[in-house]
Amino acid sequence: MSRVGRLPVTVPAGVTVEIDGLSVKIKGPKGTLARTFAGAVTISQEANQVSVTRANDMPTVRALHGTTRALIQNMVTGVSAGFTKVLEIDGVGYRASMDGQNLVLNLGYSHPVVVEPPDGISFAVDEKTRQVKVNGSDPEQIGQVAADIRKIRPPEPYKGKGVHYLGEKIRRKAGKSGKGGKGKK
Repeated sequence: MSRVGRLPVTVPAGVTVEIDGLSVKIKGPKGTLARTFAGAVTISQEANQVSVTRANDMPTVRALHGTTRALIQNMVTGVSAGFTKVLEIDGVGYRASMDGQNLVLNLGYSHPVVVEPPDGISFAVDEKTRQVKVNGSDPEQIGQVAADIRKIRPPEPYKGKGVHYLGEKIRRKAGKSGKGGKGKK
């Protein structure tokens, strides 16, 4: 049996779980998340634990078993504690600021780029360290918004300027390699 799939998901205080067949709706202090899962697994709740079981040992069902349990765990964590992705801005003159709920990025273009947060997402900017934090309860949505912000000015390989994830290793290239030229013999 799946080592991840057989572990029960513990539901903390203040979080409610509603299971309707294959649909799971989880409410907590940070919001509400709902998702419908594949029919190959069975989701049940006993007291403050949610467990996932599978009907057979076919490879596709075994794969869905652990995935379903991990998705439910992420939903519970998201509505109780939330998730955060941190982006760093490197470059002379590159900066980020807040305009109400919107994120304003000055990344070397002729105009500032304004990013409006979708529902369930909020931004926080630390102007001293030039970090942008993307906060929310759905990890998939947070990852997509962070990727969209990074795509505005990805890090370039020569000086490393641009927007990148905190701790991301940027592969650097060597610049020009010195003397010599065409036509010299």
